[in-house]
Amino acid sequence: MIVSALLTSLGINFGLCILYFTLYSILRKQPGNIEVYAPRLVAEGKSRQESHFDLERLLPSTGWVRTAWQLSEEELLSASGLDAVVYMRIFIFSLRVFSVAGIIGICILLPVNYLGNELNDIDFSELPNKSVDLFSISNVKDGSKWLWVHFCSAYLITGVVCFLLYYEYNYISSKRLASFYASRPQSHDFSVLVRGIPVTSGSSFSNQVESFFTEYHSSTYLSHSVVRRTSKLQGLISDAEKLYKKLTHLKSRPGQKFQRNGFLGLFGRKVDAVDHTEKRLQDLEENVRIQQSDVSLIGEEVPAAFVSFKSRYGAAIAVHIQQAINPMQWITEQAPEPNDVYWPFLSSTFLRIWISKLLVIVASIFLTVIFLIPVVFVQGLANLDQLEILLPFLKRVLSITFVSQVVTGYLPSLILQMFLSFVSPIMKLFSSMQGYISHSQIERSASSKVLWFTIWNVFFANVLSGSVISQLKLFLDLKNIPSRLAAAVPAQLLNVYLPKFETGGKFWPIVHNSTIFTLILMQTIAIGIFGLKKLPLASSLTLPLPVLTLLFNEYCRKCFLPIFHAYSAESLIKKDREDHSDPAMGEFFDKLVNAYSDPCMRPLSYSDNADRHISPLLGPAQV
Repeated sequence: MIVSALLTSLGINFGLCILYFTLYSILRKQPGNIEVYAPRLVAEGKSRQESHFDLERLLPSTGWVRTAWQLSEEELLSASGLDAVVYMRIFIFSLRVFSVAGIIGICILLPVNYLGNELNDIDFSELPNKSVDLFSISNVKDGSKWLWVHFCSAYLITGVVCFLLYYEYNYISSKRLASFYASRPQSHDFSVLVRGIPVTSGSSFSNQVESFFTEYHSSTYLSHSVVRRTSKLQGLISDAEKLYKKLTHLKSRPGQKFQRNGFLGLFGRKVDAVDHTEKRLQDLEENVRIQQSDVSLIGEEVPAAFVSFKSRYGAAIAVHIQQAINPMQWITEQAPEPNDVYWPFLSSTFLRIWISKLLVIVASIFLTVIFLIPVVFVQGLANLDQLEILLPFLKRVLSITFVSQVVTGYLPSLILQMFLSFVSPIMKLFSSMQGYISHSQIERSASSKVLWFTIWNVFFANVLSGSVISQLKLFLDLKNIPSRLAAAVPAQLLNVYLPKFETGGKFWPIVHNSTIFTLILMQTIAIGIFGLKKLPLASSLTLPLPVLTLLFNEYCRKCFLPIFHAYSAESLIKKDREDHSDPAMGEFFDKLVNAYSDPCMRPLSYSDNADRHISPLLGPAQV
């Protein structure tokens, strides 16, 4: 890619940013868009539509940016929970890392690279037509003493990033503990999920659970709720939700509306669409109530149950101690928040979950391999010479300067982002098939999948795809990967969300691990680069860097990671003692008995709200 193409891409992206910033600034102030830009405030009754005209609404403004950043961590924690605070800390951490790396790269490394004269003599008049390789380490002469600047930068960046990682890990860990001590009693702190309940003739799963925990956890056992098979109910409720959305849409449209009452609304006699849909919704709700009654009386139980205890410490003991001699029976794990439970897989057998995980692994690998096709295509767009060879009929069009700059500078990133937009929902679908019991586990799993997918396809494959056709055999030689990377890398460069669940900052370890991996990758590339640039001493002196980074990571894992897996006995007992004298605990335990009832068994009342013209903006938050 030439410099002018890169500048064209930067100009287009900057122009689009200004356009989006302006449109957002104007559209967010329009009364009709309040449910789009501030649905949480509308749902909480803190904002309403204004009918009077105001010229200021049509003018862009920047005040919302200042307001967004003025929110303190305490206010954010109170309004949205610890996960929101951790999310903001991730942004802050990223800005700090990129600021340090940007300053070092632009102010130190870029001038050193450009003045290297390895690729060509400096001619400022021809700068726009030069390759961006002139600004990379490729332009530094082999064996040059200026390469030691890159060596020092590798150590400096590693040191700064590790310091920031330690600071954030320590800070978020302390916030997690402080949030736990300050929190009110939560259902999931007192409950566990039990699976692998053994089958005994003449005894139900519910009786089995009560008998087992009464005998082995007699001092702490409180109650249990056995999971029942409700797949048919889930289908009926899904149909009712679709009908309700259709009904609210019909009521929001002015004028008389008719439809035919036959197949797909295409056949039969004409009927009033609103009345017909209301009648269908009422009939469906009655069917749901009948099915709920049947499930509660004679519904099929599955070998899984939520068990609640009288103390957090009692629940922790049940989670961390093997319950039965047979490790495949009475398997326990910490229960998620009631609103976080992912019910479909609770009734799945161990074999089905195991097969699902295996199929998801295969599907993820297949998707990663298939995605190489658009990556190789995008790489071809970035290399104009290869594109002209591949598509000779475009040679005349590509000879136009502006067209070539757009094609090589902006179009590749646009196409790649379009393809990447499909990756996240696909990975979330894959994660939902792996047998996780909570939405938060699905989110974390999907995040990890997207991360590794991006690392492979957007970095490794994109960097190495330039030589896929001509040097495919090099990919099979693992010992050449560092040097291949070294040679190839210098050539590319509170108003909306209402929390549905809270993980207590468990997303941070994913960020930490991915940052450590990035550091190791950078250091491996540096080792290969110094070897290629005939500076073996620098290459040798860089070898301790990944070792030190891994030792630092192991220290952080020992020091902080256990806090994110489970709370200590000291913390749990201290919190239990604080709540022991709280008179509200009696009411809490009364509610805890029914906290983990299947949502499918809750009363359905869509038809009672049929006179509303809009559907609910947000789901309820966990209290």
